[in-house]
Amino acid sequence: MHVREVEQQPSSSRHFGAPIRRLVPLQKGGSFIGYLLNDLAVQDGVVGGYLLMLLSAVLMCAKGPGRPMAIATVLLDLVGFSVGLLLTRGGLVRRGSFVSSVLYRLTVFLPVFLSYFQLRWILPAVSPHSLDAALLALDVRVFGVEPSLAWDRFVTPATTEWFAFFYFGYFFLLSAHLLPMMFAAKSRLRLAHFTLGIILVFCTGQLLYMVVPGWGPYRHLAGQFAHPLEGGLFWRLVRATVDAGGSQKDIFPSLHTAAPTYFATYSFIHRRALPYRLTWPLIAFAATQIVLATMFLRWHYLIDICAGLALGISAAHASFQIVTWERSRRRKAGVRPTFALLDWSWIWRFRGESGSNSGDRMGHAKRRRPE
Repeated sequence: MHVREVEQQPSSSRHFGAPIRRLVPLQKGGSFIGYLLNDLAVQDGVVGGYLLMLLSAVLMCAKGPGRPMAIATVLLDLVGFSVGLLLTRGGLVRRGSFVSSVLYRLTVFLPVFLSYFQLRWILPAVSPHSLDAALLALDVRVFGVEPSLAWDRFVTPATTEWFAFFYFGYFFLLSAHLLPMMFAAKSRLRLAHFTLGIILVFCTGQLLYMVVPGWGPYRHLAGQFAHPLEGGLFWRLVRATVDAGGSQKDIFPSLHTAAPTYFATYSFIHRRALPYRLTWPLIAFAATQIVLATMFLRWHYLIDICAGLALGISAAHASFQIVTWERSRRRKAGVRPTFALLDWSWIWRFRGESGSNSGDRMGHAKRRRPE
């Protein structure tokens, strides 16, 4: 499947993508709740549902000294998300304005990604047990092999460093997709597709961590490896990052597999558009190396990888279908698109105005020309 982006609109409607007469305003005496619900998007429901399920889990299942911290962090995420929706979807901050657009992006992304780091307290409190033995047995029964054990004979400082480079590169791959898409997207279709898909990946994966907790081969099979993992700079960075920020029992599904797989699939779907026309083979290659690294470095079982692959691929295709449906629904209902594209030209206008006292009228005119 491929997508050809044909969406264009005049500059006067570039923030909304629909004629003004088709927008649904908040009329005097109208229902604020009705206006808010009418403007909500599918991804808003996904994030809200995820946070509510996370809160239910810590309230009903969490035990031990980490319970108060787990409850407090999830409540903080939920309050921040709710306030953000009220301000943006509710129109308390002017819908489509630069401030509203940035705030909405932070509203849907931050609670999901911050909650990953909070799993460090949530997972031990909600799921103190471990299913490593069951996952290992499933690997052996279904696949006849456990890769981390089978590949032990290939462990050297050079191979460890190679895979550590790609494993650590996951964070750069995530940033290279997330930040430009959040703040520099030129297509509402691709922005909405990317956002819903990556939210589905992380929300699903992080909820499953509580259902299928485990430490991974590096701990469960620690006494069965003949060759220690030793490497250079990137191996040390991987160990430091996992020790400092990892949630420790986050193995099923492998998000180090699911997210790169999602990026590769998303890029392939949009391969007719730049930059994906040029980058999708590179992203696909990096994704394969990251997937192999998760097993070579003994973080994941093979069944974790299979679950991550299924999650990444299905999220990419399902989110595209959902976004296509939602765009049609909002257009027919006269509701503004899910996202407004960010217009950064105000920075150049501000710089032009601040430099106007220099007396260089020609330079000032050139800076003002985009208006």
